[in-house]
Amino acid sequence: MARKIGSRYTAHQILGRGSAGTVWLGEGPEGPVAIKLLREDLASDQELVGRFVQERTALLGLDHPHVVAVRDLVVDGNDLALVMDLVRGTDLRTRLDRERRLAPEAAVAIVADVADGLAAAHAAGVVHRDVKPENVLLDMQGPLGPGGSHPALLTDFGVAKLIDSPRRTRATKIIGTPDYLAPEIIEGLPPRAAVDIYALATVLYELLAGFTPFGGGHPGAVLRRHVTETVVPLPGIPEELWQLIVQCLAKAPASRLRASELGARLREQLPLLVGMPPLDVDEPDGESAEDVPEGGETAEPTAPASRVRRGAVPLVPGAAPDSNRDTHTSMRVPGPDELAGGARGTARAPRAAGAPRPGSARHRASARRRRITLGVAGAVLVAAVGVGTWLATSGDDAGATPHDTKNSAPASP
Repeated sequence: MARKIGSRYTAHQILGRGSAGTVWLGEGPEGPVAIKLLREDLASDQELVGRFVQERTALLGLDHPHVVAVRDLVVDGNDLALVMDLVRGTDLRTRLDRERRLAPEAAVAIVADVADGLAAAHAAGVVHRDVKPENVLLDMQGPLGPGGSHPALLTDFGVAKLIDSPRRTRATKIIGTPDYLAPEIIEGLPPRAAVDIYALATVLYELLAGFTPFGGGHPGAVLRRHVTETVVPLPGIPEELWQLIVQCLAKAPASRLRASELGARLREQLPLLVGMPPLDVDEPDGESAEDVPEGGETAEPTAPASRVRRGAVPLVPGAAPDSNRDTHTSMRVPGPDELAGGARGTARAPRAAGAPRPGSARHRASARRRRITLGVAGAVLVAAVGVGTWLATSGDDAGATPHDTKNSAPASP
């Protein structure tokens, strides 16, 4: 059923539902548009509406081929809406769900597009704050790029910042999606451009591996890993590409590349990735060693871990996750003592396909089998040594007479 949005736009049908609102296919004076209509309880928040109006100039000024342009911001009664360009395609999360991981050439080309879009935003003083596959759209009507990739555009600029009002998220709260949060946000520092670089490097890792470097388990454990753990190498990619990922996942924001540098460096890697197949690595098990009692047994998972959404909680407290996975969290910032300790058993090292993760039930069972095998082998070895010694001693005795001694001399001819 059609509905009017302000005086210039008409919303015709729902394209997707997010925890912050609903995206509609709409019509405006210049043709089809996408309209993100925020929830009524958000629209009734006068502080949020004020922030919405303040951001208008910055958001409308973003004009780049790899950014979904915001054409208008509508404040009309109970309607609070962002009117955006309509992209004919799908989001990157949908493609990941279908393919699990991408060939390196396509993954790098997509991330380079997003880096170029971020460079334009950062130059305009806009920080996205929620870079993730759900917010990357693939234009299926655009020309194919390296590795057969479709042009990638970053969307939802400004939404996290609008929601992140002082009243909604006090100093003890954080806004963002756990798997992609930079360490400085978790530690309570204000978000700068470097948080987008960290999140984008996490997306690149996920496109290559099929899982994020610090995800898995409870959101609190995910946050702790971002602060305390080092990213584990991915086998099978060029060393220079891996070093780019490591640099952009640095704990210190100043150590990361700028968006323009990242885009340029990634494009330099493309010739080295032509024809390279997707990586053959297994996702770490869903459990961690600290989740399983010592000596306890757990059943093998009934579904691949990659099918389980990790760290997915709503942007707005009380809202349920929904069809387009507008997944954020608002949670307490861990204290320094919590961030400094308790990281044992949370490392998520990628491994060769079929190999169990260290600390998992499969790994412990395998270790027990190895211990049993080594124990049996040791017993056999001891027995063999004993038998050999007995045979050697018996052989010496069989060739001697009762009168043979060490001091006897050979018989004379």
